[in-house]
Order: sequence, then C-alpha cells, then structure tokens
Amino acid sequence: MSETSKNIVISDEAVLNKIYFVRNKKVMLDRDLAELFDVKAIRLREQVKRNIEKFPLHFMFQLTNEEVDNMVSHFAIPSKQHLGGTLPYVFTEHGVLQLANVLKSQRATQMSIKII
Repeated sequence: MSETSKNIVISDEAVLNKIYFVRNKKVMLDRDLAELFDVKAIRLREQVKRNIEKFPLHFMFQLTNEEVDNMVSHFAIPSKQHLGGTLPYVFTEHGVLQLANVLKSQRATQMSIKII
C-alpha cells in the first residue's frame, strides 16, 4: 500500500460540518460516519445491531421524527430523503470510537482519531 493511500485527506471543516448538537450532545449521523469510514450505511447499521451491547445510550441513540424534522427545518440536513428512509442513529464521541473498533478497518480507525 502506498503512503498516499494510507493518509486520509479530508479537511477539519468537512468533519466539523458533520457534527450536530442533539439532546445536549455533540453527535454525528450514521450516514455521515459511513461516508467518512468508507462503508455503506446499511453495513454500518448491521455491525451496530450485531454488537448492540457495545453501544449504550450515551454512545448512540436513534433520532425521533421530531428531531429529524427539526434538523431539516434548520438546514442541518437537506431532507428526510437524505437519510435513506429510516430514522438515523447518531453517535457521540465515545460511540464514534466504539464504531471504529467494531468495523475493524484501518480507514475507520484513522477517521475516528481525526474526528475525536
């Protein structure tokens, strides 16, 4: 593997723009993390469900319809369709790290370090 393929080139601003404040916590959407970790969102959610005991409520929770509507109305996300038709899960800082551990990929590990 070449040195350039090991390095993740994504700006701090791009990461910061994917952090939201919900329930008095800084969180990131499952869909955004899947993109950053270079996995499909459905695969990310599958791994979480298989390892649900590793994700207590202070690591991850599912948004309500009201919370999604609020995010859309405040232009945090473009539309409900952007979320893929399901209520998204969001991950706190601890959840991002745990997610990288569950996914077990070098990219996920590198991105979780950058995010944190």
